[in-house]
Amino acid sequence: MEIFKKFSFIVIGIFLVICSVLSANAEVHRHRFVIEATKVKRLCKTHNSITVNGMFPGPNLEINNGDTLEVLVVNKARYNVTIHWHGVRQMRTGWADGPEFVTQCPIRPGGSYTYRFTVQGQEGTLWWHAHSSWLRATVYGALIIRPRDGESYPFPKPKRETPILLGEWWDANPIDVVREATRTGAAPNVSDAYTINGQPGDLYKCSSKETTIVPIDSGETNLLRVINAALNQPLFFKVANHKLTVVGADASYVKPFTTSVLMLGPGQTTDVLIRADQTPSRYYMAALAYQSAQNAPFDNTTTTAILEYKSVTCAAKNCKATTPVMPSLPAYNDTNTVTTFSQSFRSRQKVEVPTDIDESLFFTVGLGLNNCPPNFRKRRCQGPNGTRFTASMNNVSFVLPRNFSLLQAHQQGIPGVFTTDFPGTPPVKFDYTGNVSRSLFQPVPGTKLYKLKYGSRVQIVIQDTSIVTPENHPIHLHGYDFYIIAEGFGNFNPKRDTSKFNLVDPPLRNTVGVPVNGWAVIRFVADNPGVWLMHCHLDVHINWGLAMAFLVENGVGELQTIQPPPSDLPLC
Repeated sequence: MEIFKKFSFIVIGIFLVICSVLSANAEVHRHRFVIEATKVKRLCKTHNSITVNGMFPGPNLEINNGDTLEVLVVNKARYNVTIHWHGVRQMRTGWADGPEFVTQCPIRPGGSYTYRFTVQGQEGTLWWHAHSSWLRATVYGALIIRPRDGESYPFPKPKRETPILLGEWWDANPIDVVREATRTGAAPNVSDAYTINGQPGDLYKCSSKETTIVPIDSGETNLLRVINAALNQPLFFKVANHKLTVVGADASYVKPFTTSVLMLGPGQTTDVLIRADQTPSRYYMAALAYQSAQNAPFDNTTTTAILEYKSVTCAAKNCKATTPVMPSLPAYNDTNTVTTFSQSFRSRQKVEVPTDIDESLFFTVGLGLNNCPPNFRKRRCQGPNGTRFTASMNNVSFVLPRNFSLLQAHQQGIPGVFTTDFPGTPPVKFDYTGNVSRSLFQPVPGTKLYKLKYGSRVQIVIQDTSIVTPENHPIHLHGYDFYIIAEGFGNFNPKRDTSKFNLVDPPLRNTVGVPVNGWAVIRFVADNPGVWLMHCHLDVHINWGLAMAFLVENGVGELQTIQPPPSDLPLC
């Protein structure tokens, strides 16, 4: 017994030493984000765009694994705002997650709020963005998480690193665009350009002088941190004549694989190594739409940046006279290329995938059409055949509260804000990807949450539907990473499709592209108490209600309990 006690003390001592070493190296990074209108000129026209610190895109934040961020957000704009730290686990710090009316009330004009959280056990590329209306069209930036001091990447150290933020630009005020769509019930106007690091590039009017240049030296290997920050569009990304080696996604390392094309849904990040092994010259990087919804309008333009070899000899030192090489680009509806790419992801080694599932859930995701309410004029029902667009999960169209945040209502026991009867399976079973009866086009509005016990092992089958149109939906879960153990086309069939489950080395992600007319299966352990939004990251769809939220109960003791709310949490 005495030996056992001594051994226990030694183990605890070693643990405390390790913890103190790790925390001694950890830093607290303090930033101030001023949300303000700034004059931004694109496509020949100047707009008063909402920005952070006058920058578009906003500042890129760089930290190490284990560090803490404290970001004071001061709202000097005329709109409500919140900031979401996309992909950060927010262990027990749900008050810092950011989605409006979910974990906090918005920061009103003239108000401020400090987001405080520690990033633990995540390395790679994440990002931050506004999570209020359509402000994230211009309010976003990269969040780069490097290994702890003294640790290294699990691949050769790149010579240089470049964030590549893919964005979407409207030649209008994005808030006006979404408000008009809400008023009319129609789909919002599509964007006028895509951007790379805020610039549309050479193929748009009034843009070529500011095209983003990415320098590289012959023979060197660089790391590109690619982020799809577009509001509503999955995007292909290619670099002319260069292969890309994928080494990470959503701040998790992956088994390296080589490809000539990436596809990222909004919200997703992909880290790639690029080797300068071509003739010194200028090569276009290009991004364009992957559009899986049939007959739906979309922005069919192409944004470019230039990969420029520093050793390139330009005529009379005028590099701009050398036309860059253009990559051959996939067709906008090339689902085969998307499937090949998404099925190439694996974790670097064998992982502990949850088994013995406690909660086996089945969520349908898709669009819908509401009949025109009798008190609405025709101009307010400009969807197909005089309807209004909507969207849902398991036939529930999510409605955000207005007077309290969901987390606040849960924490304080405020009644009447939400219910916990979100259905774990579709209320009506039907041929999800077939010809769906019009009687299923109109979902039920509600603020319904699904309750999870702390520590429960969860599996969710996410099934696309062909209601209105099938589409690839990037589904993002706040507060968690999850393993994508399988994906496929048609209706998920447990008898046939369970055999496809990868329980050895599935990738760990925070956003899953549910295949058009298909399904994906994810697993995670509910080890983070709080209220966590799950939604489609096409912002047009979240506006229509393609969302739900999990209420994860506290476990036992302080380390399994959400922290109390900060004193400066905004009030509704």
